[in-house]
Amino acid sequence: MSTWIKSRFLAFDRKVDGAVTFFVQHYGKTKFMVAMSKKAQYFGLENLFLKGPKAFVYFFIFYLIRDTILYIIIPIGFAKWID
Repeated sequence: MSTWIKSRFLAFDRKVDGAVTFFVQHYGKTKFMVAMSKKAQYFGLENLFLKGPKAFVYFFIFYLIRDTILYIIIPIGFAKWID
C-alpha cells in the first residue's frame, strides 16, 4: 500500500515540475522566496527594497505568514492537542 501511495505522490510531483518536493525540502519556501532570500543576502535588504518595493513586500508577507504558521500556530495547536 505504501509503495502505491509513494508512486502516486511522485507521479503528481512530476506533473507539477517537482514543486511539492521543493516546497518540503526548503521548509515551506516557494521558489520566489528562495530567489528573494539569495538576492537579499547579495544586495542587502535596503537595496533590495529600492530595486523592487512590490516584490520586497510580497517576500516579507510570505515569510511573515510562513513563520507565523511554523513557529506560532503549529506549536500552540500541538500544545493544545497534547494537554
